[in-house]
Amino acid sequence: MKHPGIFLIGLTGGIACGKSTVLAMLAALGARTIDADRVTHRLQQPGTPVYEAIVEAFGPHILTAPGGVIDRRKLGEIVFNDPQALKQLEAIVHPVVRAEIRRFLHEVAGAGTYATRLRPVERPVVVIDAIKLIESGWADECDQVWVVTCPVEQQIERLITTRGMSPAEAQARIAAQPPQESRLSRADVIIDNSGTQAQTRAQVEAAWQQALIASQGA
Repeated sequence: MKHPGIFLIGLTGGIACGKSTVLAMLAALGARTIDADRVTHRLQQPGTPVYEAIVEAFGPHILTAPGGVIDRRKLGEIVFNDPQALKQLEAIVHPVVRAEIRRFLHEVAGAGTYATRLRPVERPVVVIDAIKLIESGWADECDQVWVVTCPVEQQIERLITTRGMSPAEAQARIAAQPPQESRLSRADVIIDNSGTQAQTRAQVEAAWQQALIASQGA
């Protein structure tokens, strides 16, 4: 067990592959979950040090209004078309997000035993949802790595229909990320989210049962 007191699952996958769907399923099963993207969004709110650093680095034109929130789409148009700008943004955001996730893990570990809706568990099972789980080094700290996958064509279609991106924007977002093959090579569990939600849920529930067994033997 790599983190005393908890069994840690790292959840990752390409943009629009369905990580949030799988994370919600795991939360319903009893996992304690944290979404790195949601943490990032919260830490970028006006008045925070991260907000000030991003505005200083990329200019006030990325705001929805003077002193307003960061327009994530405007910021995305910059960083996902410029690898150096993306690295600059990550250098601002990642250390603070990492510290917040560590605080959460420490808090959960200190809470001790708990019960899922299916069974009591000796130690909490925690899931970190992070698109750069492997690149950021989190995967090395996880007891299991789960990768959610679907065809690139589905990723593009979902980005267009659910996020209002143009085909070019969708392709740029996908191209800016590491190839899915690099994630699959590190996977302990692969969730194929190309089918129905029921099919995805069946895979998640089966893998969760195995994770519970592993967590108690860790």
